[in-house]
Amino acid sequence: MVKRTSFEGDGCPVARSLEAIGDWWTLLIIREAMLGLRRFGEFQSKLGMAKNILSARLRSMLDHGILAMVPASDGSAYQEYVLTPKGRGLFPILVALRQWSEEFDDTPEEIDTIMIDRAKGRPVKKLELHAEDGRLLSLADITLKPRPAPRRRSA
Repeated sequence: MVKRTSFEGDGCPVARSLEAIGDWWTLLIIREAMLGLRRFGEFQSKLGMAKNILSARLRSMLDHGILAMVPASDGSAYQEYVLTPKGRGLFPILVALRQWSEEFDDTPEEIDTIMIDRAKGRPVKKLELHAEDGRLLSLADITLKPRPAPRRRSA
């Protein structure tokens, strides 16, 4: 078995994010949790995952603080998985992935659903990146620079 590279201490925030959510099963579990699934059996049935893979991914998401376990909402003895604020923070990432697929998929007519604003009943506008002053930004407008060193307190 080949050991996977860990990005835990990497200085790149994209690599660090992939440490927690860097495989398709994890993102699909998160998608289903956002759509309301809460129980192991629901995830397993909906995604058709092997139980050992699902268990490992759920455990990792618990360890990374993306999911939490809570008593079952129906009062039974079961536990349920719920998204934490950190998990809900992945919503714009899933929307961006969805919109990317809608724009660049070779067969977009095969996509089963569209994302609708519940209050207005209208399609959701494509995500955009804006500068602090409101300007629309593209890749050509962005650069990376080193983070300033933390200020030291004088004794």
